[in-house]
Amino acid sequence: MIRSLLIANRGEIACRIIRTARAMGIRTVAVYSDADAGALHVRQADEAVHIGPSPARESYLVADKIIAAAKSTGAEAIHPGYGFLSENAEFAEAVAAAGLIWVGATPYSIRAMGLKDAAKKLMAEAGVPVTPGYLGEDQSPARLQAEADAIGYPVLIKAVAGGGGKGMRRVEASADFADALASCKREAAASFGDDRVLIEKYILSPRHIEVQVFGDTHGNVVHLFERDCSLQRRHQKVIEEAPAPGMDEATRAAICAAAVRAAKAVDYVGAGTIEFIADASEGLRADRTWFMEMNTRLQVEHPVTEEITGVDLVEWQLRVASGEPLPKRQDELSIDGHAIEARLYAEDPARGFLPSPGRVDYLGFHWEARVESAVETGDSVSTFYDPMIAKVIARGETRDEARVSLMRYLDESFVGPLRTNKAFLYECLALEAFQNGAIDTGLIERTGDALTEYRAPSSLVLDTAARRFRCDWLDWQDVEWNRRTMREGLFGFRLNGARRNALMIYGNGTPYVVRADSADTSTGICSNYEPDGTLIVTERGESYLFTTRRLTDASAGAAADGAILSPMPGRVLSVEVAAGDAVSKGQKLLTLEAMKMEHMLTAPFDGTVAELNATAGAQVQVEALLARIERGEG
Repeated sequence: MIRSLLIANRGEIACRIIRTARAMGIRTVAVYSDADAGALHVRQADEAVHIGPSPARESYLVADKIIAAAKSTGAEAIHPGYGFLSENAEFAEAVAAAGLIWVGATPYSIRAMGLKDAAKKLMAEAGVPVTPGYLGEDQSPARLQAEADAIGYPVLIKAVAGGGGKGMRRVEASADFADALASCKREAAASFGDDRVLIEKYILSPRHIEVQVFGDTHGNVVHLFERDCSLQRRHQKVIEEAPAPGMDEATRAAICAAAVRAAKAVDYVGAGTIEFIADASEGLRADRTWFMEMNTRLQVEHPVTEEITGVDLVEWQLRVASGEPLPKRQDELSIDGHAIEARLYAEDPARGFLPSPGRVDYLGFHWEARVESAVETGDSVSTFYDPMIAKVIARGETRDEARVSLMRYLDESFVGPLRTNKAFLYECLALEAFQNGAIDTGLIERTGDALTEYRAPSSLVLDTAARRFRCDWLDWQDVEWNRRTMREGLFGFRLNGARRNALMIYGNGTPYVVRADSADTSTGICSNYEPDGTLIVTERGESYLFTTRRLTDASAGAAADGAILSPMPGRVLSVEVAAGDAVSKGQKLLTLEAMKMEHMLTAPFDGTVAELNATAGAQVQVEALLARIERGEG
């Protein structure tokens, strides 16, 4: 058995691996960049090594630094986690060449499944059904356009070396193809160093079904059943669950058997995931389910599989890497209950899901939830890496029991003051379609703004806050609503009439006047009083921070006066307008690249470009003034 392990990763997956390794008596070594010097995974490991500056390309993606750290600390093995170098065959070979144990798939398997076009050809030869599309070597725009036209729209452009939703575009019509292709290639080159793409037929009622597989060095391969990851936004997973709703035993057997064939075709060792796309217009059927790709690593959503099988997948990884056979045979594995996972991010759904980095002053999770996180109170979410705060997982005997529990876990958890997608997750789980299992990858997009709009605190929330702040009542006159208070920014009442007790409070920086005689109506509302006097009240997943002092929000109303501010640090990819140009509401002004994703900034209203400070290629800081739009007349 491995005795010492270096984790070549950061964040919640590093903490997850450390937890299992410690339970197995394995010494752990963490690596960290400048930005992560005080990170939780560094604090939890037995030893930690600094490997460079904050950008991943100068630290976590530098193979030589990681191998040197392993050698200098006496680590016997390297676990890559997921992301970064986890599916880099050259790194896996370098680890072995250094005399270290690689906890992951073999370089052969990584290469065989790493390029989507080659993997699909290999799967077709192994008798695994694949999605119709173009996998050719000719990457000229004209040839790609012709192939897309021949396949028929809509089509999906996918980076050959892609993953995580990056380098992927859905195209609805031939006229839109050229622009989508150019954007996809730019993003693929920035994220993966490879701008080649493939074209697939876009399935109109798609379900994303994936099967967890596991192989050992003794020729054994098993599956640990399927997961459903269909609830997605921009091809990125939002909610994952196991098993897949609506999956009958015959279809499950066929899909899982195909996954095992796929793994055996590449002599697979370790944890892997075979991803399928299913046309669910007539329900889940084996003859309408096709291979998409294989992830030759542990997946972000692996906890839901662990919850229904009782298996610790990280422990299996470490045992297999040590040369042991799989701990269980296929006939010893079964499904017990249902599990659902939600990915909690520091991002603002009301602002197009832009990352919301910053310090986490308030953080608490429901005590019954399984939480995978590397963030504690006082930590910061960095601009350099993925803005995930935590994965929150609920298990139940039935799907609905797990769903309701997860909604309660989210509602009774809180994060602040930075914005998160917690309320968005809650609303996704509350959707009637999700309740009924009628999900596909387009559900969130079709539902629209109802899932993402910021909700002002309800009267129930304000009453709860008023009651909790009862010791701070001010002797105000009775107040009532009128236009003057609206102009002054007070949401509540104006002074007039009989004297009563009332209180001025600030909720997320907005002032409210509330009555002292509010009824005790807080049933179903979660509230938490912090030591610094901040009160956090949560309703339907939305958390409100109340104080008796004014807070400022630098980003609030940023575009109200036409100022176009950079929502985060990044690089200007392109500028589509010039000073003096007339623009219309929603028109594209410029494209910003941050966190390896492209973000389009648009005009907030009809007007003229009065000021332009952005140039293509320039690096910009958060809230830098990029442009200013003056309103048009009328």
